[in-house]
Amino acid sequence: MSNHAYESAAALRPGSNGPVPISALCERFSLVPASADDAAALEDLSVLGVSVDSGDTAPGELFAGLPGFTVHGARFAAEAVACGAVVVLTDAEGSRIVHETAPGTPVLICDDPRAVVGPLSAEVYHHPARGLITTVVTGTNGKTTTSYFLDAILSAHVGACMVAGTVELRVGERSVESPRTTVEAPVLQRMMALAVEDGVGAASLEASSHAIVLHRLDGVVFDVAGFTNLQRDHLDFHKTMEGYLEAKAQLFTPEHARRGVVCVDDQWGAALAAEAPIEIDRLRAYPGDAPADWWVSDAAVSLTDSATTFTLHGPDGEQIEASCPLPGLVNVQNAALALVMAIRAGVPTATATEALAGAHNIPGRMQRISQRDTRRGLCIVDFAHTPDAMELALKAVRPITPGRLIVVFGSDGDRDQGKRPMLGEVCARLADVLVVTDENPRSEDPQLIRNAILDGVRSVRPDLENVEEITTWRGDAVRRGVELCGPDDTVIVTGKGHEPFLEMAGDFIRYNDAPVMAEAVEEKWGRG
Repeated sequence: MSNHAYESAAALRPGSNGPVPISALCERFSLVPASADDAAALEDLSVLGVSVDSGDTAPGELFAGLPGFTVHGARFAAEAVACGAVVVLTDAEGSRIVHETAPGTPVLICDDPRAVVGPLSAEVYHHPARGLITTVVTGTNGKTTTSYFLDAILSAHVGACMVAGTVELRVGERSVESPRTTVEAPVLQRMMALAVEDGVGAASLEASSHAIVLHRLDGVVFDVAGFTNLQRDHLDFHKTMEGYLEAKAQLFTPEHARRGVVCVDDQWGAALAAEAPIEIDRLRAYPGDAPADWWVSDAAVSLTDSATTFTLHGPDGEQIEASCPLPGLVNVQNAALALVMAIRAGVPTATATEALAGAHNIPGRMQRISQRDTRRGLCIVDFAHTPDAMELALKAVRPITPGRLIVVFGSDGDRDQGKRPMLGEVCARLADVLVVTDENPRSEDPQLIRNAILDGVRSVRPDLENVEEITTWRGDAVRRGVELCGPDDTVIVTGKGHEPFLEMAGDFIRYNDAPVMAEAVEEKWGRG
């Protein structure tokens, strides 16, 4: 067990970055030395980079001590200085902390350092986004799948694409596990600088609502921003769906994007498309009558390879025949969004459609662990962890399941408690066999989380028929799902997807569903 969940992205720095004078930053961003002594110490000083993580600070960098929800980042200034930071940017409160804990360290202050650190990082790293084709995807579900579709398409167009999202941070052959959906602004800027240095031509990013509100994307104007959908999630942070949409909508402004592509299959996307102050392409992927510039027809899933073909209609009467390598309309939406975004970013249609068809096995997103044959069932790992996403996932695999649909699932602790019975109800209604387990209990009692899920199950199945509860370990539940799976059946393990850790009682325990399921498949059916 470890309390440190992710390895550092320290390696993802440019090999060389031209120094930027502190005086230029002060003038550009209205930064003020905290005292006369600080002003004297900063005279003629330059910086080579920026960090907001004291443990991920390199020599010659500026450390930004940001006010946090519980602890002020300035309290880590001494650690950053020990790693080589030459100046600290913070607010008035942070300045007092730095002078107490790291005396002699020069300090710059401004009213809102979090709002400044993104544009400042772009300046220090010489605005690398200007040398890349940049795309960013936001929405509740589908961000990762769409961003990987874009990665495949953009790579086919320019040779290589940088990826920064929920699963990984990747530049060329270098990749590390991602600590969150959207990294802090300095990490993003230095990754882009490395991409430019290495000759990578594009960047495919995911944007969480938290990141947008917390200014992590400030300093970048994306070529194309995309919106998938808005479903119940993160209401512990945003309080209401309207507040949630307002956070997402900030990405679709001239400060952040040149143009947008918005799925209008739900009311939230329609509202966003109508109100955004930038040029918007409206996309309708599901059957309906919402006004749209692009729309999908003739979606059909193949029982043999689990792919979905569809026709994408364009605003000029163009018809694009496409194939999505994943099942279900939810993935058609992701694929169509990626296609339109890529086309608007300048990728030829033929290049985009060919690359999309080959974009297989995205980590934790309808990831096939075993294919169906005469003796094996279909085994899948998926990230679905909200009621809407769960419904879409189960409906996606039902048409490719001749036999029983088995779902292994739980819900996370210290998050929206209201969705737990909703998850139980959805699974009880749409799946044949339910295996209820733990996801990320965090600080909560796992049994209480499972009880809430089972309350929702009982609303559909009062006697809990074909429902099993595994109380020992999530891996046991995954193995049980495979054990129950016959040749005509599908077992889908949901909730954690790509995640490399299970969070429990303050510990991050190394765990991933895919290798556990693969081992169970091999034990049951052998290799092949």
